[in-house]
Amino acid sequence: MNQEALDLIKNSQHIVFMTGAGVSTPSGIPDYRSMTGIYQGIDNPEYLLSHTCLISEPDKFYEFVKQLYHEEASPNIIHQKMKELEKTHDVSIISQNIDGLHDKVGSKKVVNFHGNLNDCYCLKCHENISVSTYLNSNRHENCGGLIRPNVVLYEEGLSEEAIEMSIHWLEKADLVVIVGTSFKVYPFSGLINYRNPQSSILVVNNEPISLSDTYMFVQEPAEYFFKAVLN
Repeated sequence: MNQEALDLIKNSQHIVFMTGAGVSTPSGIPDYRSMTGIYQGIDNPEYLLSHTCLISEPDKFYEFVKQLYHEEASPNIIHQKMKELEKTHDVSIISQNIDGLHDKVGSKKVVNFHGNLNDCYCLKCHENISVSTYLNSNRHENCGGLIRPNVVLYEEGLSEEAIEMSIHWLEKADLVVIVGTSFKVYPFSGLINYRNPQSSILVVNNEPISLSDTYMFVQEPAEYFFKAVLN
């Protein structure tokens, strides 16, 4: 099955990767929902990552969000191989992850569907703020405004631009590769309904996912599979 999946990638032209937390865990970034994930032991993480918490209890929001930053994390073999595939394929990446590692490795066509922790700005004066400045204080020293990362919080809408670009890529794909995600978070999972009906679907994940369409399944950690890509 693995060789068949590798051949499918090799012989496709327009590949869309849809990536989740399992792509970042080999870089040392814990996932959100597993027993070892960052939500463990926290009573109400949905509230702590909500727009209400940001505005009404900004310091509580800030203390939680700081835990999401892993500045030491580097792109791993999965990010690297997706980048390398650009030399021979049309590669687009739609990621649930907010760590920015696809951007860090230099991939050209990336939609961070839920935003990017590394993109911070002041709510008062709208100036862009560096991550290092934000991690030092959640208040802008120039105007006193509240700083926030540009990620989609609970109670907030998704970027229309992100949705439109994702749909555009999926409509012209001949292969969609779903990697490292349970594919349960909507509307991210709903994007698959916009794919080119002629495209194939490959899933690389520890567990099967629920999908009405037929897909090829590689059941193993994504970093193991991607070591063999392009070899």
